[in-house]
Amino acid sequence: MSFTNTTLKTAIQDYLDSTETSSVSNLTTFITTAEERIFKNVQLDNFRKNQVGNLTASGTYLECPTDYLAPFSLAVIDSASNYNYLLLKQVSFIRDYTPNASTTGLPKYYAEFDDNTFIVAPTSDLAYEVELHYYYRPASLTSTTGSETTWLSENAPNAILYGSLVEACTYLKNYEAIPVYESKFQDALLGLKNLGEAKSTRDQYRYDEIRRQPQA
Repeated sequence: MSFTNTTLKTAIQDYLDSTETSSVSNLTTFITTAEERIFKNVQLDNFRKNQVGNLTASGTYLECPTDYLAPFSLAVIDSASNYNYLLLKQVSFIRDYTPNASTTGLPKYYAEFDDNTFIVAPTSDLAYEVELHYYYRPASLTSTTGSETTWLSENAPNAILYGSLVEACTYLKNYEAIPVYESKFQDALLGLKNLGEAKSTRDQYRYDEIRRQPQA
């Protein structure tokens, strides 16, 4: 079983046995919210990506890709083509390490400065090429045509269906049905976790995992 944008919206309405106008107009929101829950709760190898960019000379900041969710690694490529992997820290550490932004050198550390930007330390002394390996947000099923599928709609149809139904029942205030669909959604998530974090595991090196900032 797999879903297209059209068939998933039809299935949601069939399960709800409802064509109430406002809920139909929010079907896209139900689906995208369910997708977001999946992406934030399950780490899948299918959603890894590499992107090459550049630090500017005397530059402290690096823009995140628009589909960025979480980092696996960030490497600075020096003039000898060597990969120098940066350590993920908190912004406060970056500020303490390089209190004066005019202090330059080969960056050693990076932090998520905000939702769209990394900050590095020390300030880059040269215009280095960088390579970011990261967990990304794939295009939503709702952004496709009515006949196309996505990886999730083909390989995790139950997760995307039941997750959407939870959102739809919340919107319709059908509180009795929410625990039923939430339970089925969690079962589907568990299957995805087993696939992405157990059955699909491979030898992992130090940086080849999601890099999270330590808690203070």
